[in-house]
Amino acid sequence: MKTRTHPSTAAVLATALLLPLVSLAQTPAPSTAAKDKVARGKYIVNTSGCHDCHTPWIVGPKGPEPDMSRALSGHPQDFALPPAPALQGPWVMAAAATNTAWAGPWGVSFTANLTPDRETGLGKWTLRNFTETIRTGRHMGRGRELLPPMPASVYRNWTESDFEAVYAYLQSIPAIKNRVPEPLPPAAPGAAK
Repeated sequence: MKTRTHPSTAAVLATALLLPLVSLAQTPAPSTAAKDKVARGKYIVNTSGCHDCHTPWIVGPKGPEPDMSRALSGHPQDFALPPAPALQGPWVMAAAATNTAWAGPWGVSFTANLTPDRETGLGKWTLRNFTETIRTGRHMGRGRELLPPMPASVYRNWTESDFEAVYAYLQSIPAIKNRVPEPLPPAAPGAAK
């Protein structure tokens, strides 16, 4: 007669502890090519002035500087602005202290949240949405026009691999929930100033 053996408590515990580690070991690490693409995208973003407008500015010890704790999150949703100032030539535009809101003959534009937040940023965007937005100068490639100071006419000259790299980098950064306001139309002629 054979005696049935049961696994020891130590064996059960060891199995329970090791299974998650085996699972992690089977998860593929990002490829070198993917890491290189993200690094290239970071380089392009950092050298193309994206932080100048899409990262809110604060006054630091050396004066105004980007607040990197809110990197690329666009105009702060809780930063309400008074009506835009009346501009007289040769002044044609004004910027808010955060450098994320701009007023001019087009109305008031607010810089977009470029983080991968699915509700308020680019989290639901595809590479195609991103590329078409820049190439056409229209939101999602077919919506409203991108407004100043966004230099889409310069960025549309990026190569396909540049677009892929920038998109990959923007999808890799921390998501920040920040709902940017919609643009405001120009003031009606004769409106109170």
